[in-house]
Amino acid sequence: MHTLVFLSTRQVLQCQPAACQALPQLPRELFPLLFKVAFMDKKTVVLRELVHTWPFPLLSFQQLLQECAHCSRALLQERPSTESMQAVILGLTARLHTPEAEAGTQPLCRKHTLRVLDMTGLLDDGVEQDPGTMSMWDCTAAVARTCIAQQQDRAAECGPAPVPVEVRVDLRVNRASYAFLREALRSSVGSPLRLCCRDLRAEDLPMRNTVALLQLLDAGCLRRVDLRFNNLGLRGLSVIIPHVARFQHLASLRLHYVHGDSRQPSVDGEDNFRYFLAQMGRFTCLRELSMGSSLLSGRLDQLLRTLQSPLESLELAFCALLPEDLRFLARSPHATHLKKLDLSGNDLSGSQLAPFQGLLQAAAATLLHLELTECQLADTQLLATLPILIRCASLRYLGLYGNPLSMAGLKELLRNSVVQAELRTVVHPFPVDCYEGLPWPPPASVLLEASINEEKFARVEAELHQLLLASGRAHVLWTTDIYGRLAADYFSL
Repeated sequence: MHTLVFLSTRQVLQCQPAACQALPQLPRELFPLLFKVAFMDKKTVVLRELVHTWPFPLLSFQQLLQECAHCSRALLQERPSTESMQAVILGLTARLHTPEAEAGTQPLCRKHTLRVLDMTGLLDDGVEQDPGTMSMWDCTAAVARTCIAQQQDRAAECGPAPVPVEVRVDLRVNRASYAFLREALRSSVGSPLRLCCRDLRAEDLPMRNTVALLQLLDAGCLRRVDLRFNNLGLRGLSVIIPHVARFQHLASLRLHYVHGDSRQPSVDGEDNFRYFLAQMGRFTCLRELSMGSSLLSGRLDQLLRTLQSPLESLELAFCALLPEDLRFLARSPHATHLKKLDLSGNDLSGSQLAPFQGLLQAAAATLLHLELTECQLADTQLLATLPILIRCASLRYLGLYGNPLSMAGLKELLRNSVVQAELRTVVHPFPVDCYEGLPWPPPASVLLEASINEEKFARVEAELHQLLLASGRAHVLWTTDIYGRLAADYFSL
């Protein structure tokens, strides 16, 4: 449902030239809703003029595009329109090209002028984009090119410098985009558009290029560093980590697919690891740590002891954890603060089960998100863990994909989880009943690649749906879709 104010605003924007002429007569309190409607309906002429004449010091996508009293649609949860994003950038460019003397004569001139354009928080689901929407890669490129162009234009002008605008963005960079993003960051130092990165994600970037980018970022702005597919190893980490550690406000550090050297110990390797640990001890605000696919067998205690504050999100997928690693984590201060825990790819079926149960019990009061994909949990282990699992009263998400569970095990989980009032999503495996001729215990690779009997699985889905209806839990999503981007980001918890 939309309010009358929303419907009236939408009607006003139907004729864009008339709407632009009317803007000077409209109260500035209407500008936030005008922006949301123009962005939603791709009224690009009006959108450009709104940014050009914005009467507040801050224009924030997170504030303007969220669900509001007039419209329940949350645009931040959708991929942004390319047309709307380009209109915002063009409006900002037009604003910077308006001389201060001329701006002061405009009817929309207010006491405050735009100082910050916050474009952070846009959906980044990793899904292939259609031509009508803008990915985070596209957004990064568009903002970077604008910064470079503004600096070039400024160099050619002789008049007074425009009032600078800080542009806050989440940046995505790979080998192809590195050069112009580096140029944009360099240009923004003296540009009317000052680029400020909140979250940096670098994929498949050489070590020297990663360091070069980190050196150009504002230490007061950066919230997250996310390094993926960089094949750093401990030696590479020891080079990069001091450049990351200078960001004292960093809350999230994600080091994906780091090649650990612990299986081939050497003096250099141990020195690099000790140096890495020392640098990790410099972070004062770190709340999320992801070390996916890093070899941390028997070393988790060394890593976690160096941290100054308890973590709220810890991702240790495919880290070959040992029972002593889980026991240490369960006894550490981190366990009682965890909101998100990812142990995917660690075998929890044998000697690790009891330590895992101890960890789950320690985290039960705070845990919101639990990911256990490919952990070799069969019915026996799941049923033994259920009494502890249902104590996680605030749990919203449970990921069990790739585990050898039967239909009977899933039904028992569903019945027991009825007491978890906050649970909204369960990503479950295809039951082993739906496969033909599985080896036992089935390796995760077999469960992921083998064909299932579609008829059997259709009956399973129908039965689970009926159980959810009967228990009054139809609002809870039970799915096998691991690509649905249902897992929550730490900052959205």
